[in-house]
This record gives sequence, structure tokens and C-alpha cells, in this order.
Amino acid sequence: MPLIIGITGSIATGKSTACRALTAMGAVHCDADRLVHRMYDPGTDAFERITGIFGVEIVGEDGYIDRRKLGAKVFGKPEEMNKLTSAIGSIADAVKGVVDGWNESMDANGVAVLEAVNLIEAGYGRWCNRVWLLACDQSSAKQRLAARNQLSEDEVEQRLASQRAWQDRAPAADLVIFNNGAETELESEVLTNFERVRRQWLEGTLEPSVYAAWRERGSG
Repeated sequence: MPLIIGITGSIATGKSTACRALTAMGAVHCDADRLVHRMYDPGTDAFERITGIFGVEIVGEDGYIDRRKLGAKVFGKPEEMNKLTSAIGSIADAVKGVVDGWNESMDANGVAVLEAVNLIEAGYGRWCNRVWLLACDQSSAKQRLAARNQLSEDEVEQRLASQRAWQDRAPAADLVIFNNGAETELESEVLTNFERVRRQWLEGTLEPSVYAAWRERGSG
């Protein structure tokens, strides 16, 4: 089976950059959050449930759910977010299907990357050999989010307020990577750690992930 690295972290912490660095080294990649979005494409049962709950006004001119409009209805609102999660359906089954495919088709020389904002909370970490947590300070996250998504200051604050602090997730992660500098610095740190972990994996000396022990303690 392949080495599976889980990449997690709140919005604008650098998950996509880290994953690009790993795929450039030959890793296959699944963004669980994008996988979820495909689960409520037009014509799916989830599409009907979501529009039934939040209204057809969240549907864009292209016929797809407008994630920005939907986000405005759920970010920072736990009850509404729970409604959305229930409406989408079994996300874990879809993610597990991808992981099972990797394990069936790849050998020990292969590397797979599972990316998800809620990788730790959703339990996806149990399918990973390593869980890496990306973190950054609030000022960095605000600047990146505003520039990348062209959001207003209120929208940025709303999205960041809905995210968990990295300190809450750290006990379940094998490695915390702080991304407060340049993109090249993050890429360098990711590749350094990747080379170390892959070497240990191939040698058979890689210790079990701390994630399992974290879950046994009652998820922190």
C-alpha cells in the first residue's frame, strides 16, 4: 500500500501550496473538499436537498450552487452548517472510496495526499500514515484570503471566525507547519519533511501516526 499523507488546516494556511509541492514529487492527490462539492452538482439528490433548505437563490446563472452565496448562509452559523452537512450526505463514504482505490492500485513506492479542512474532525486521519497541519497567524490569513477570494473585510472576518484554531488540532497532528513567510519557504519545509517521512516509510521505520492515539483518548 502507498504512503498516505493527510494535509489539513484552516482556510488560507497554505494547504494547496503544500499539496502542489507533493504532487510535483509524484504524489497523487485528492482534495476531499472538492470531492464534496461534486456531490451536490445539479441533478444530484444533495442539490435538491440543499436548494430546498437554503432556497433557489443560491443557484448561479450556470445552474450550479454558488458557493459564495451558500457560504454566506452557513459560515459562522453552526446550526446552518449542520443542516448543510446533513443535506450533502455521507461524505466519509466518498472519501473512503478514494482511499480504498489508492490502497488497491498503488504499492509501497507510491505516495498519496489526502487534503481536507476537517480531516481531523471527520476522522479521515485514520486512513493516513501521517497527518500534517498547516497553520499561520491571523494577519497572514486575512491578507491571503482577501487577495485570493476578493472578499470584503466583513466576509474575511466571517470566514475566519468559522475556522478552528490550529492549537485545537495540533494534538492530533504528527507535524505542524507554520506558514507565515514566502511560498518558497513553505515548499522547502514540505519537501524536507516529505523526503524524511518517505525514507522512513520505505525502510519500515516510520512510527504510527499520533492520530490513532488521539482518537483513543477521546478526540482530545
